[in-house]
Parts: sequence; C-alpha cells; structure tokens
Amino acid sequence: MSAALGRRRVMGGVLCAALVAAGCSIGPAPRSLASAYDLGPPPAAASSAPALREPIRVDDVAALPWLDTSAMLYRLAYRDAAQPRVYADSRWVAPPAALLSGRLRARMAAADPAGVLGPGDAAHAALTLRVELQELSQVFETPEKSVALLEFRATLLRDHRLSAQRSFVVRVPAATPDAAGGAAAAAVASDRAIGEIIGWTAAHLRP
Repeated sequence: MSAALGRRRVMGGVLCAALVAAGCSIGPAPRSLASAYDLGPPPAAASSAPALREPIRVDDVAALPWLDTSAMLYRLAYRDAAQPRVYADSRWVAPPAALLSGRLRARMAAADPAGVLGPGDAAHAALTLRVELQELSQVFETPEKSVALLEFRATLLRDHRLSAQRSFVVRVPAATPDAAGGAAAAAVASDRAIGEIIGWTAAHLRP
C-alpha cells in the first residue's frame, strides 16, 4: 500500500466519523410538530338556560366542503377578505364541524329533560335539529386586531317537514393576533352560538 493511499483512507475514515458525530447537521432540520387546538372544556350549565320539553334528534353538524378540514383558517380583511389562508403550524384536532357536533348535543341534552337523540339512535323523535357550518375563521381587521367569525344555519324539522330555519352570525374578539388567540375566541363564539341555537329552539317550541 502506498503512503498516499494510506493517508487518503485515514482521512476518509476521519471524515466519516465526523459526519456521524455531526448527525442532525446533515440534511434538512426536523420540522416541529404543529400546535393542535380544540374548543376546550364545555362551560358550566347556566341555571337560566331555556328548557326544551320534548324529545329532539340532533344531527351531526354539517359543513361546507371547504370547511371540512382540520386546517385553521384566517382572513386578512384589510388586504383581501375573499382569500382564506391557512396557519402553517397550527390546526384543529378534528374538523370544526365534528368538534361542534359533540358540544351541541351535550348542551342540548342538558337543556332538554325529555331526551336528545343522535343520528345513530333507533328511537324516534318528531323534532330534528340540523346545523350547517358556513364559516369559521379568524378575520384580521388590522395586523394586530382580529375576531373569530362563526356563521351557520339552523333548521328545525318536524316529522321530516320544515318547521323553522334561521341563519346566525357570531363574532368574538381575539385576545392575541395569532392562532392561539383565534382558537380561544372561536371556542367562545361556538359556545355563544350553541346558546343562541338553544334559545331559538326553545322559543320556537313555546306554545
């Protein structure tokens, strides 16, 4: 073996060892996990909440196709409100409609001693509530000021026939201009919206 070849092999071994020691410095840096949000714990039942007095079936909340995702959406109203944007490093733990479904049904059950049925229950209820989510986003009015915007339509059916229908819009200011602030405001907006649905349903059923 020549001295030159020996030196090359020794240097090659040193280089390989250095690369192994460097480890994570080779190739792209690992990406951090995205932050995931839900709507937090449900609020305590209010003693003044209106009561429903007949069984009701509460369908899963439906959503427009572009909202059927766990992406957290925001809009820059001061630039182009018609362009929805997505937080790159934050998401919902599940599509918002799924998060709202369980919360709505639980709140309705607390307000209705007569009973609340889900879509998979075999029992019959003459009254059915359907909710369609039409918007859930964080709207920035300025770079530092934003609100959680929730828009939905509620429909009451009696024996499969339209009984009542109403559209709702709820806006809640976000405490911070980021995904965490938007998620917290969306949770408040969701609970406020569910309260409005319960009140509207109770008023419609009142003799």
